[in-house]
Formats: sequence, C-alpha cells, structure tokens
Amino acid sequence: MNLILQGLNLPAGAIEQLTALVKPQTVSAIDGAAAQGAQAWRMSGVTYSDELKAQVDAACLAAQLDYAFIVPERKLSDFKLVAMDMDSTLITIECIDEIADMQGLKPQVAEITEAAMRGEIEFQESLTRRVALLKGLDAGALQRVYDERLKLSPGAENMLQAIQAAGLKTLLVSGGFTFFTDRMKERLKLDYTHSNTLEIVDGKLTGKVLGVIVDAEEKRATVERVCREIGADPRQTIVMGDGANDLKMMGISGLSVAFRAKPVVRAQASVALNFVGLDGILNMLA
Repeated sequence: MNLILQGLNLPAGAIEQLTALVKPQTVSAIDGAAAQGAQAWRMSGVTYSDELKAQVDAACLAAQLDYAFIVPERKLSDFKLVAMDMDSTLITIECIDEIADMQGLKPQVAEITEAAMRGEIEFQESLTRRVALLKGLDAGALQRVYDERLKLSPGAENMLQAIQAAGLKTLLVSGGFTFFTDRMKERLKLDYTHSNTLEIVDGKLTGKVLGVIVDAEEKRATVERVCREIGADPRQTIVMGDGANDLKMMGISGLSVAFRAKPVVRAQASVALNFVGLDGILNMLA
C-alpha cells in the first residue's frame, strides 16, 4: 500500500518517526501539495496490517497529521461522482442549530443534533423534534443564517474546482434544508442536490417538514439514483460526511471520507480528515 501523510503544522521529526514505524520502500514529498497550506508525503511499498494501522493512527493523532492507506496508482480519474453531506462537512455550521439560535433555542436543538450525529437517536426522530421547536419563527431567519453564519469548510472550493475540472459530477445530499442546498448548488455549480423542505405558511415556519425526510436510507438511495443517472457504479463514488446518518451512503462508496467526524464515523470510513481541509482528498489521489 501507499501511505499518504499530510498536515498543516509538522512537528520536528514526525516523518522520520513514521518512516521508522512503517518501513516503506520509498518516501517522497508530494510536489505542489494539492491541499491548501498543507505539506504532504507518500510512503510507498508499505506492508499493511490492522496492527500497523492502529500504530499509525496513534502517531498521526499525536503529530496532528492526517493519513490514508491507498492502493497504489489509485487516481481521481477512477471516480465519477463526489457525494457530500452539507452541515459540518461542506459547510462549517449545523444550519438548524443556527436557525434555532434566532429563536433562543440553540442549546436544546444542538443537544439533539449532537445525539443524532453520534448515532444515539434515529435521524427522523431527531429532525422532527428539532424542527418542531422552530414553530412560529419568521422565515427571514433562514436568510440571516445564510448571510451571517454560513461558511464553507476549509479546502471546499479548492476541492470542488479540482474535481469539477477532472470531470466528476457533484452531489450535495443533506439532512438539512433546501433553502441552503439550493443556494449552495448555484454558488458552487453543483450538479445535484437533495435535502428536506421546511413548511412555511404566511412567512412563518410551521414546525413541520414537507415530504420524505432525508435520513440515512434516503441518502444512500439518492447516491444510488444519481449513479444510475450518470452510468456509474456506487464504487466509483467518493462520499464525504461527518455524522452517523452518512454511514449508509459511505458504505456503498469506493472511498468514504470522514471529515472532522464523530468517532463512530471515523471508525467506519476509509479515511479521515481531522486536520487538513476537504481538499486533502486530492493528495490521496494525486
């Protein structure tokens, strides 16, 4: 296997320590590291084992390095679709928590959000409970959240530019809301989006969601549907997410990326990005 290492602030001796640990055939810097602000290295000819992975995981966490064991010669061009979660993945916030803040209810809603992302509450139940707390809120709060609080995650634009230039399609599939995914689609020139629709009557949120709730099953079904539309196998998909409701779509992908993710997600994903930005996937597939 190849072991890809990347980080933003490299401690002295970290690469030498990892070289001694994994005993690669060669070690080389990845020229012009694709992740903005990151340094990256490729260690080739590494003999993979679960024991070695656990040791690398501990060493990289201590050094604040991200790592990925990648089959040699695997390239971005092997894939046809990048599917992304929105809240806390493509963007830095949980939109529903920020909407709730306009109602003075952020702590209550955020607590339910966190429990759902850790997999402790079924997503449908958690969304229904959280949205109900927003009943009566002026719908103008959604625009305020978009204007004042929504920010793209580090490396998001760089990553999207590179994958779009390589001809891959993009899907934003979210347990969040169409108000935000529609704006992300236009702003970032995304190919597909799918999310939940908040019911609004007379300019106020009713506390209800219209139609099918986009939960873990619906996310997986959406990835499968888009793959059929573009003539791709799900294994030609890179799926990026952070919460338990992303695991089912990550499970059918060819490469699953846990971004600043909950432990349950990091444990099951192909790779995790804890320190560099979303564009860290570019170094893995360089």
